[in-house]
Amino acid sequence: MANNKSAKKRIGINERNRLANRYYKSSVRTLIKMFFQDLEAYKTSQNPEEKEKLKKILGSIYSLIDKGTKKNIFHKNAAARKKSKLAAYLKAA
Repeated sequence: MANNKSAKKRIGINERNRLANRYYKSSVRTLIKMFFQDLEAYKTSQNPEEKEKLKKILGSIYSLIDKGTKKNIFHKNAAARKKSKLAAYLKAA
């Protein structure tokens, strides 16, 4: 337990930052799951509309990852690794 005013303040700040970081991390995970579901659908149908939807989802994932990297939520190398893996999955399909 915090014993002084500044330590109590840091606890509040850390909680606020944890919730903000959780938004980015969970949003990225959710979008990645959507991406893989749509990727499976695209693999079976090879519909150009499905591919456009995949590219749109991929762009939004990139955007969230980049914003999170800018705010030090994701390490820059981890962000680059996530982005390149997703691009490779799309290219393989």
